[in-house]
Amino acid sequence: MRFHTRKWVKPEDLNPNGTLFGGKLLAWIDEEAALYSIVQLENNKVVTKYMSEINFMSKATEGDIVEIGIDVKKFGGTSLTLKCEVRNMRTRETIITVEDIIMVNLGEDGKPKPHGKTQIEYVKDRLKK
Repeated sequence: MRFHTRKWVKPEDLNPNGTLFGGKLLAWIDEEAALYSIVQLENNKVVTKYMSEINFMSKATEGDIVEIGIDVKKFGGTSLTLKCEVRNMRTRETIITVEDIIMVNLGEDGKPKPHGKTQIEYVKDRLKK
C-alpha cells in the first residue's frame, strides 16, 4: 500500500475522549479517495458511491501524525474500487481499514461515464507520453 497523505491531529480534530474524531478521519479518507481517483481517472468529476464497513483498530491523539494509504482493488467500466488503511506514524499501529471504497467517474451531465482505464498510471509515466 502506498501512503500518499499525512495529517496532523490538532485539538479541533478531537472527540470528547481526547482522541481523533471518527467523522473527521472518515472525511480525510473520503477526500483522499476522491483526489486519488481524480488523478487516476484524469477527471475532476468523481463522486463517492459506496464505502464498506469500517474497522477502527486503534486511536490517535493530539499531536499524532496519521498516514492515509490507498490502493486500487479494481477498475470497473465507470468506477474505481479502492481500499484504504490509516496508520499512526508515532505508534506504527493501524488506526482504521476500509476494505472497499467505490468512486464513480461522471460525465458533464452528472451521470456515470466510462473512463477507459484498466491499470494504475503514475504521473512519471504520463510525462513520458
